[in-house]
Amino acid sequence: MSESTTEKIQRLMKQQDKIRNIAIAAHIDHGKTTFSDNLLAGAGMLSEETAGKQRALDFHEDEAARGITIDAASVSMVHNVAGEDYLINLIDTPGHVDFGGDVTRAMRAVDGCIILTCAVEGVMPQTETVVRQALKELVKPVLFINKVDRLIKEVKLTPEAMQEKFVKIINHVNSLIENLAPEGYKEKWKVGVGEGTVAFGSAFHKWALSFPYMKEKGITFKDVIDAYESDNYKELAKKAPLHEVVLNMSIAHHPNPVEAQKYRIPKIWHGDIDSDIGKALVNCDPKGEPAFVPTKIVIDKHAGEVAAGRLFSGTIRQGDEVYMNLAKQKVRVQQVSVYKGAQRIVVDEASAGNIIGIVGLKNVFAGETVSKHPMEPFEAIKHLFEPVVTKSIEVTKAADLPRLVEVLKQVAKEDPSIKVEINEQTGESLMSGMGELHLEIIENRIRTEKGLDVKTSPPIVVYHESVAKESEPVEGRSPNKHNSFFIKVAPLEDEVYEAIKSGELPEGRIKKKSSKEIFDKLSQLGWDGDTIRNVRDIYKGNIFLDETRGEVHIGEVIEMVLDAFEMVMDQGPLAREPCMKMKVSLVDIRLHEDAIHRGPAQVYPAVREAITGAMKKASPILLEPLQIHVIEMPDKFMGAVTKLVSSKRGQMLNVTQEGSNVEMEAKIPVAEMIGWSSDLRSATEGRGTSALKDQLFERIPAALQDEVIRKIRERKGLSENQ
Repeated sequence: MSESTTEKIQRLMKQQDKIRNIAIAAHIDHGKTTFSDNLLAGAGMLSEETAGKQRALDFHEDEAARGITIDAASVSMVHNVAGEDYLINLIDTPGHVDFGGDVTRAMRAVDGCIILTCAVEGVMPQTETVVRQALKELVKPVLFINKVDRLIKEVKLTPEAMQEKFVKIINHVNSLIENLAPEGYKEKWKVGVGEGTVAFGSAFHKWALSFPYMKEKGITFKDVIDAYESDNYKELAKKAPLHEVVLNMSIAHHPNPVEAQKYRIPKIWHGDIDSDIGKALVNCDPKGEPAFVPTKIVIDKHAGEVAAGRLFSGTIRQGDEVYMNLAKQKVRVQQVSVYKGAQRIVVDEASAGNIIGIVGLKNVFAGETVSKHPMEPFEAIKHLFEPVVTKSIEVTKAADLPRLVEVLKQVAKEDPSIKVEINEQTGESLMSGMGELHLEIIENRIRTEKGLDVKTSPPIVVYHESVAKESEPVEGRSPNKHNSFFIKVAPLEDEVYEAIKSGELPEGRIKKKSSKEIFDKLSQLGWDGDTIRNVRDIYKGNIFLDETRGEVHIGEVIEMVLDAFEMVMDQGPLAREPCMKMKVSLVDIRLHEDAIHRGPAQVYPAVREAITGAMKKASPILLEPLQIHVIEMPDKFMGAVTKLVSSKRGQMLNVTQEGSNVEMEAKIPVAEMIGWSSDLRSATEGRGTSALKDQLFERIPAALQDEVIRKIRERKGLSENQ
C-alpha cells in the first residue's frame, strides 16, 4: 500500500539528514507568494491550475485584497531527488518593510534562505535588509532571480545583455554577503552560477533553470528565448519545472538541521555549550532535553493560540509538561502539529530539527524559550528597526473596553513588532509600529477580524532623550536622608552604541559567564580593562557602570540601583521619552549600616533623583527618529521630489540615474513623514515608490527642541516645568 503524504512527513521528521528548514526573503512585489505557491503545487500540495493565483499562504483577507503578504506562513512539503524523499519546511515571509519583524523571527527558525530578486529591478533596499537579518542569524543564502520573462518580453534584452544583468545582480548579492556575513562565512557563502547556488526563471510562468539542471537536461538559454518568441513557454514549465529546480538547489546547498546547529547554536544561544542541554542543542539531539523557540503565534478559530516555531533539541509529545523560561511558568502541551502544505495536522510527537506547531502554551510570545526544566533562554530576537510611530487607540462604546485590552494583547502576540502599552491609570492604550501602513493594517484587522469598532488618534512620533556632554557627579539622597548615591552621566561612544544595536554586545545585566564576550568586544572598541570590569547592565542602548571601591553593602543594593537605572532609561526627565546612547556611572555611595533603612522605598527615589539630576547638568538633548528612504521615479519628477523632500526637513544623500529612471536616497525625519506615501504619489502622478533602507536617531534642531518637548509634555498631561 502506498504511503500517504502525512505518513511520509511523519517518517521524514525523524530522519534529520533529510530535513531542510528554509525561508524566502525578498523585496515587496518581487513575486514571493507566487513563487511559494509554485513550490507547493510542485510538491503536490496545491492544484497546478491555482498555483500562483490561489496565494495559498495569504490567510488574511487583507493580504489577498492588498496583494501583499503580511504574515510569515509556515508550510511543509515532501520532495524527491534521485529516488530519495526530503522534507522541506518553508516559511514565506513578508517583503513590505513594515512587516520586517516577521522576517527577523522567521530567520530564527530556519537554516537556509532563498533570496528572491526581480530580474528587472535587481536588488532593492528591502532585499538588503532581509539579507542582513538572515546573515545575522547565520542562515545560509542561495539566490533565485525571478521575472526573467519580463526581460525577454518587456525589456527585449539580447542573451548577452541578459547575462550582464544577471552578473550585476549576483555581484550585488555577493558584495552584500561579503559586507554583512560574520567572519569565516564571507567567502564561503557567496553565490555563483557554476556552483549551482543561483537559479533564474519566472514564478508566474512556473519555470526555472540552474547551471547543473541545464547541464543534466541539455537545455540552453536560447531555448528559453525561443519558447517566448514562439509563445510556447508552457512547454518550458514542463521541461524545467520551477519547484524541481529550486528544491533541488535547496537540498544540495542548504544544510540539514544537524549540520546547521553546530555553528548556529553558539551564535544564538549564550548558555554553556559543554552542559547537557548545550550538547543536545549543538547536536540537534532528539533524545536530549527539549528546547523549542516559537517564532510565530497564530490564532486558530478552533484550537486557540498555535505557537509555530523550531524544535532545536529533544522530542515534544502531547500531554508533556513544559516550562516557559521568560514567562517563568509551567504549562501542558495540548497538541503537537505539523504542516502539510498550509494545513495543520495533529501528531503524537515531534523531534528535534523540525518546524512544528504547539497548542497549549498559554500567553506565549515569539522568541520565548520552551523547555522541560529551566535553562538559559535563547538570545532575544531583535529586529533591525524599532517601532517609531505610535497611535492611541480607544473603543467607540465604553462597554467594549475590556475586549479592547484582550484584543490588543492578542495583536501584540500575533505581531511582536507592534508594541502595545496599556495605561491602567489614564485608560489610554498606545500602539506603536514600524510606520503608518503597519498601524493602519493592524487597525483594520481589529475592526474586521476581531469585530471591534475602534478609533485612533493621529500618529505620534517616538523621540529619545540623551545628553551632549559629561556631567559632574550628582548626589541623590534617600527620603530618610540616611543613604546617598553619587552618579554622573556621559554620552556613549557611537561605535559602542552600534555594537549594542547590532547585537554584538548582548543587552542585559552582566552575569559572570557572559562577561567574556562583553570584555572582548569592548576592548576591541578601545575600552580599558578596569572600565569594562565595572559594567553592570546594558539596557536599551545605555550602559551602567559601578565605579565604587570597597563598599561593603553594594552587593545588597546593586539590583535595586539597576532597577532604578532602567526606570529612568524608560522615561527620561525631559519628556518621559526613552533614553539612549548614555553611560551612567555610580561613582560613590554612602549607605546606612542597617539593612532596614536601605530598602527599595529608599534606594529607588535616591538613584532616580541622582540620574535625572546628572542628566540635567549634562546638556540634555532630544533625539528624533529619521528614516533613510530610497525613492524611485521617472526622471521628469526629479524636481518635484527634491522639493517634497526639502519641504519635509529632508536631506538628499545620493542620486543615481539609469536610463529615464532616477533613484534617490533621502534622509527624512519621521515626524515629517506622516502622509508621506500620498504626498509622494501626488508629486509623481502615482509613479514614484519609496522603500525604507535604514533608521537612525539624530539630535533635533535646537530651534525646535523646546517646542517639541512642550507638546509631548502637554500630550502626556505633565506639568509645564520639568
